[in-house]
Amino acid sequence: MAEKILMNEFKALAKESWTNISLVNENIYDWSVALMVLNPDSAYYGGYFKARMAFPHNYPYQPPDFRFERPLWHPNVYPDGRLCISILHQPGEDVMSGESAGERWSPVQRVESVLISVLSLLDDAEVSSPANVDAGVMLRSDPAAYKERVMQDRERSKQDIPAGFVMPTHESAFKKEEPVVDEFSWSDSDAESFGASDSDEEMFDDEDEEVEAGSGAESEGEEEKEKGKEAR
Repeated sequence: MAEKILMNEFKALAKESWTNISLVNENIYDWSVALMVLNPDSAYYGGYFKARMAFPHNYPYQPPDFRFERPLWHPNVYPDGRLCISILHQPGEDVMSGESAGERWSPVQRVESVLISVLSLLDDAEVSSPANVDAGVMLRSDPAAYKERVMQDRERSKQDIPAGFVMPTHESAFKKEEPVVDEFSWSDSDAESFGASDSDEEMFDDEDEEVEAGSGAESEGEEEKEKGKEAR
């Protein structure tokens, strides 16, 4: 069951512009994932953040493992690239951490929900219980210096952009399709547009003449009958 679910999710995510995914050694349980922030106001905008996702064979009953290949300077990213994020924690309520079951992994979660949560976390760090204490302190005490470190990570991440890959932008990802305008005008139409032709009109004229002729013959026949009655 896990393989079928993962394959369906892989096919769906492969169509998204904000991520670039592939299988590692054709293994459906091992994914290479790249995340791209499409918010132009974000310090992460324009970066290509590669990660690995490993899935247990009893997925979706247990959460996947997510790890950035290039560790980021972020309060919720460990030095080895792992994340401190509730959605990747084991199912069920955790009294010690104060996390409710609704915040943690559950079988209704999917890869897409994990990746969206990670993207959200990048710009909305949780500093109350940081995985990287120094990054958490810098974010609170010197936001400008923190942003500078983030931008350095962003520029380094661009080294991982595959050759020939076109990076999405906010404009390209959210470009609206132009409506198709029908330039047809009734004034441009004529009888031929509806299948009519001169020969068709002549045919109708001939039919009208035949009808009139038939009506005239019937009238003459009626007059002859009346004359016959009077003669008797």
